[in-house]
Amino acid sequence: MQWQDHAIVLGVKRHGETSVIAEVMTRDRGRHLGLVRSGRSRSMQPVLQPGNEVDVIWRARLDEHLGEFRIEPLQLRAARLMESATAVYGVQAMGALLRLLPERDPHPHLYDALEVILDNLHNPADAGELFVRFELAVLNDLGYGIDLSECAATGVKTDLAYVSPKSGRAVCRAAGRPYADKMLLLPSFLAGEGNHAADYDNLAAAFRLTSFFLHRHVYEPRGIEAASARDGFIQSALKAINASATALPPDGKLSA
Repeated sequence: MQWQDHAIVLGVKRHGETSVIAEVMTRDRGRHLGLVRSGRSRSMQPVLQPGNEVDVIWRARLDEHLGEFRIEPLQLRAARLMESATAVYGVQAMGALLRLLPERDPHPHLYDALEVILDNLHNPADAGELFVRFELAVLNDLGYGIDLSECAATGVKTDLAYVSPKSGRAVCRAAGRPYADKMLLLPSFLAGEGNHAADYDNLAAAFRLTSFFLHRHVYEPRGIEAASARDGFIQSALKAINASATALPPDGKLSA
């Protein structure tokens, strides 16, 4: 058995004296493990860092075997990702989310999203928004999608302001106002109207939204805790966004 694919390194685990078991996210074969002989060598250690994009060839006698990877570097992002806490936590948190999915189950859209986020982790606002959308996509692939397309009560697609914690569907402002204290806020950048930027308050609300449904549908039923890296990512991203906002003059514009 043999196949070849592009992949993003999620992590490695030591195996014996010189080898490692690498965990990668491939585009067409999902999250996959494989043995990398001499993976702890000086030449391979920089390649097998989380966030790096690699070309992998997997070989095994039978499909159900662990198999071996032959890995060649394509894009080494790890050194740049280590420059900020947001990026370090972000890589770890996305790896933890992907581990919620069955191994070897293809999710090409998540691979594509992972690539985009990795290239934008230097910008906390963009990274935060993309990460929230990544969490929503993982929930959807696990069978717990949140419907933000129209109001669950009236069917309208405008002025969506809440999400029902029971149904996971959007609710418009008028229909949801009497029950606002029981609803989850729907951040404007997720509501699908216009081109709203993800500011501090909107991102904080978005993280509360995804956290609620991840805990209800995934973590609590499986008896597991959310990865600590997720909290680290949220705190560092929001801190950076808040610092950037307070650094602006009162009119919100930077001088030339």
